[in-house]
Amino acid sequence: MEIWINPACSKCSSAVSLLDEEGVQYTVRHYLEEPPTASELEDVLRRLDLEPWDITRTGEEAATELGIASWPRDADSRGRWIKALAAHPVLIQRPIITADDGTAVVGRSPESVKSAIR
Repeated sequence: MEIWINPACSKCSSAVSLLDEEGVQYTVRHYLEEPPTASELEDVLRRLDLEPWDITRTGEEAATELGIASWPRDADSRGRWIKALAAHPVLIQRPIITADDGTAVVGRSPESVKSAIR
């Protein structure tokens, strides 16, 4: 299991604490320091069964600078979104937990974190 976190994020800290309480073995990835590649993002999106715009933090300054709010959310624009997430990892929703069984969740609630360890 791997968890992508920003150490300054309270939701990430809560998710890590819950994993620790449950005695789960996991690897921490500080995704701002070690950004995922476009290929890794494709894999995580497949595992999440989401599109890149579903995991994009549109309120971030980088999103405003890129004008993401006006980008189409369609198959033709999907690659553009993934490239933006890879180039600007601050735009990636957090924490993301990838489980050993091939599933993944955005662990913003205790329930979603627990679903990754069941």
